[in-house]
Amino acid sequence: MLPPGIEFGANTGTVSPRKETFDEAPQSRYARAAKSGSIAMKHAAIKAFHLFVFALILLSQSGPALAEHKPAASIPTADLIQPADFAATLKSASAPKRLILHVGFHKLYTQAHIPGSEYVGSANKDAGLQLLRQRVAKLSKDTAIVIYCGCCPWSDCPNIAAAYDALHAQGFTQVKVLYIADNFGDNWVNLGYPVAKGG
Repeated sequence: MLPPGIEFGANTGTVSPRKETFDEAPQSRYARAAKSGSIAMKHAAIKAFHLFVFALILLSQSGPALAEHKPAASIPTADLIQPADFAATLKSASAPKRLILHVGFHKLYTQAHIPGSEYVGSANKDAGLQLLRQRVAKLSKDTAIVIYCGCCPWSDCPNIAAAYDALHAQGFTQVKVLYIADNFGDNWVNLGYPVAKGG
């Protein structure tokens, strides 16, 4: 019989002091508490993740879908028309007739637009691009088309490159873009070029 506090090692045949039972209880209590704390943290993290995903789903469904934004600078220079040149062709009786499409914001179109141009929707939204595609769906692929926006400086325009790409994707080969450096008011209206209002 061994004295109290001493136990015989089963594998080694050595005698070693036995750990007191009062030492074991607090350690196991702390381990259980730490383990349950980490489970609670994981549970909270999963809840937060689900809320985040739910918020993303709600945000993605609110409002009209936006088209992918490409910079206006992606349009080849050869396909650009300067305002002075285009204004001159509008006044010329011998100039070939072109389909002129406004692909910017409707409020700006109603304030002032190029006479004879049609509003087809804001090309920075999928709905606007769909209207553009519907408008040209039955036209010959070699139809002369001029698109313009003028909502803001050329480098910031969210509409023009999307419209240009959509028309080219449909196979149109005669698409030109009116280059408006700053905005339609400064680069067209204030220069005395032809203007219509309403619509």
